[in-house]
Amino acid sequence: MVSASEGLVWICDARDVGPAELDDYCEWLSESERSRLGGFTRPERKRQFIVGRVLLRHALARLLRVAPRDIDLVERPGLAPILASSCTTGFSISHSGQWVACAAARGTALGLDIERIDSSRDVMALAEHAFDASDIIALKANAPSLRHSAFYRMWCAHEARFKLGSPNAIEYPLESRELAGMLASANPLAPAPVLTPVRLRDL
Repeated sequence: MVSASEGLVWICDARDVGPAELDDYCEWLSESERSRLGGFTRPERKRQFIVGRVLLRHALARLLRVAPRDIDLVERPGLAPILASSCTTGFSISHSGQWVACAAARGTALGLDIERIDSSRDVMALAEHAFDASDIIALKANAPSLRHSAFYRMWCAHEARFKLGSPNAIEYPLESRELAGMLASANPLAPAPVLTPVRLRDL
């Protein structure tokens, strides 16, 4: 039987990070990360990328008991980054608008997804394009007033399992007032992770 692992799930508002801080944090990135950063054209996407990588370094440093700047992440085209050093710690990053989140845990692979809930979207039309028949039936079973939140929970679950790389996952719902989220883990986590707000300058 696989023993439970401790996991961290942190989220921060990227708008709290000023231009000077972003410039400083760029120095934390590896050569491959800076190369990828150079391919982004939108300022918001650059901000998400930098904040996500620094937030992840802090989370991994907490688990591995090293300095955040000693965490060496290596980019892989079309895939999630990996740690340069051999390590059994799993991690995942997600972002939606100004919100950037990361998850990290020892001894298990992870997949994380967060999404801002937009009550103006036609979620049934989106579901017709993105979900299979059984998911659409399950979504329709919800009262109309509950379908937006149900849609986003289902969407996040699909994305989290995709990032994990397996349809078989232990799922941990993560929600806040304006966000839906899901953490998919290959192994159980204890205690069950919660979405914890942090500020980079306070870590």
